[in-house]
Amino acid sequence: MQRWRGYHGAPVGWGRSVITIGVFDGIHRGHQAIIGHAVKRARDLGLRSIVVTFDPHPAEVVRPGSHPAVLTEPARKAELIEELGADVLCVVPFTPDFSRLSPEAFVHDVLVEQLHAALVVVGENFRFGHRAAGDVALLERLGRTFGFSVEGAPLVSVDDTVFSSTYVRACVAAGDVTAAAAALGRPHRLEGVVVRGDQRGRELGFPTANLLCHRYAAVPADGIYAAWLIRRSGRSGEREERLPAAVSIGTNPTFSGRERRVEAYVLDFTGDLYGERLGLDFVAYLRPMRQFDGIEPLVAQINEDVAECRSLLLG
Repeated sequence: MQRWRGYHGAPVGWGRSVITIGVFDGIHRGHQAIIGHAVKRARDLGLRSIVVTFDPHPAEVVRPGSHPAVLTEPARKAELIEELGADVLCVVPFTPDFSRLSPEAFVHDVLVEQLHAALVVVGENFRFGHRAAGDVALLERLGRTFGFSVEGAPLVSVDDTVFSSTYVRACVAAGDVTAAAAALGRPHRLEGVVVRGDQRGRELGFPTANLLCHRYAAVPADGIYAAWLIRRSGRSGEREERLPAAVSIGTNPTFSGRERRVEAYVLDFTGDLYGERLGLDFVAYLRPMRQFDGIEPLVAQINEDVAECRSLLLG
């Protein structure tokens, strides 16, 4: 998959394309349906498919301070889009000037002049242009003017629940990682770099990897979780190792902690993870964070948590 920074990245002589557009945070099942449809239609037509997305999140530019929790970091998003078969990922810098483009200017300058749209595939709730003034009906009218077709993809839902990035964020924030995984089609992944903590887990017999995550990362609610810890290796991280882990998220109230942390105890692991960039794929919520009366009841509960993780993850 080719990766372009900005819509001026198309090579000279680039032919007409099938394009889909969106923030696509999470690449949930609804996004997968839209991107998958665009990829299929491109193959049907003998054209190449382009996924257009934006960085930073448009909300942060339009309403500073309103940046939503991020479900997929840029590298992970690109990886998931590539797995769906897209030919090109075009990441458009979302600047204040770009945010002021009218719907008509966006279509003419980006889709027609630069990306040579033959077909544009979008979700039925797609909005575009300054103040989100454009909708699918306007896109269709502009398509007739500029010579491209438009196909709207229906939203994906189960039991009247429409899968959206907002819905997935709400599930993660509530600690319902099972519902989040159902909407995503895979476990929610949180990424971070392992940094040194208080070494308290080591003293208790359960050394943990303390993850420093991005400030906007979608961190699940406080509690104890079963998860797979993901380690990457190889020149471009193409090899993936999955290790079972018990994950604690919270402030460690037994020790009067104040800083919210993400700590993973990796089952049956001996080694050094400091400085590594890791992922956590959340499988199940086990229990809320609790304050214990002392070390012994805490260690007894950790043993129970680890046993439950072992049963859930390893059978």
